Amino acid sequence: MAIITSQRDLFDIPDDIAYFNCAYYSPLLNESADRLLAGARAKSHPWERTSAHFFEDAETIRTLASSIFGGHRDGYAIVPSVSYGVSIAARAVEPLLQPGDRILVIAEEFPSNVFPWMRTAQEVGATLVTVPYPEHGDWAGAITDKIDKSVKVVDVSTCHWTNAAYIDLRTVAKACRDAGSILVVDATQSLGAMPFPMAEIQPDFLVVAGYKWLLSPYGFGLLYVSERWRSSRPLEETWQARSNAEDFTSLASYSDTYMPGARRFDVGEKCTTILPGAIAALEQIGAWGVENIAATLSEVNSRIATHLEQLGFQLPAEKQRCPHMLGAQLPTGRTGNLVAELKKRNIYISQRGNALRFAPHLYVTRHDEDRLMEALDELLK
Repeated sequence: MAIITSQRDLFDIPDDIAYFNCAYYSPLLNESADRLLAGARAKSHPWERTSAHFFEDAETIRTLASSIFGGHRDGYAIVPSVSYGVSIAARAVEPLLQPGDRILVIAEEFPSNVFPWMRTAQEVGATLVTVPYPEHGDWAGAITDKIDKSVKVVDVSTCHWTNAAYIDLRTVAKACRDAGSILVVDATQSLGAMPFPMAEIQPDFLVVAGYKWLLSPYGFGLLYVSERWRSSRPLEETWQARSNAEDFTSLASYSDTYMPGARRFDVGEKCTTILPGAIAALEQIGAWGVENIAATLSEVNSRIATHLEQLGFQLPAEKQRCPHMLGAQLPTGRTGNLVAELKKRNIYISQRGNALRFAPHLYVTRHDEDRLMEALDELLK
């Protein structure tokens, strides 16, 4: 692993902005912005567009995703959101569920991971079970304690989106395999910034929204579907998923055969102008290396955590933290809107629930860190 020096010159971030809020919404790489603009301009010359253009970008993304995150390229589908990906999983799983079966989600999970299962539970008479916050911060233990043969689906994130609490998916995945439970993973708050051991965890479905740690345009996401589920009914019947789709002269000869792999799960009109921006982002993430990104952000967050602890903030134990983002509770007795006060100084963090969330990326400089710490000293003195 190598520590990466600040990559701020690859982003359009003014010098007076200190942005520790990638978990909310990442800035675009300059290269991504350029490709998005070029893609938008290309629509002005439609006569230059060929049938291959409807498919090439998606295939490039499948190859990049496989090389960076693992899994076979045919397992990746292009989706617009987490809710879309989880809905694909829910539709695939629903025929196997029976009244009384249980579906597990974690407390205060992001709504996109809850609403599809609420609908599925209602349709089949299953029960949606919420795993409460663990008393000692051990999410994996709390989840596995709830898993038994009656649990047919476990929907879980790689870390909790509110406070970045780490969830050991190796432990959860083993419990799912032992119980025969289907594992659905939302990696939105980590994929691209924290290694994901795909071969070890072997999720049935893995979904990620790209506008955070994948540094991609809003509206782009990925869904990985294990081989077991690739013949499932898709959420929509897009013509671009059929075997004859690339031959525009034969589209009215309706094909009963899907393209191979997870392509049947692609969102319709996947060939949008946002895909070139996502390609640029994935290329850059691949060039940096996810392990190197994680190691670099871990050093940044370690310095922030040390300062927060000195100020009396309450942080999770170090083994329960992720390398790329950090959740902390205000010192006892402190009140006020710290997020708003920092914003006045052009320093950006988030608050989710009762946790302040610090989420830097490679565009952060030591000067940004110093400004953050000095501002915290001033506001909490």
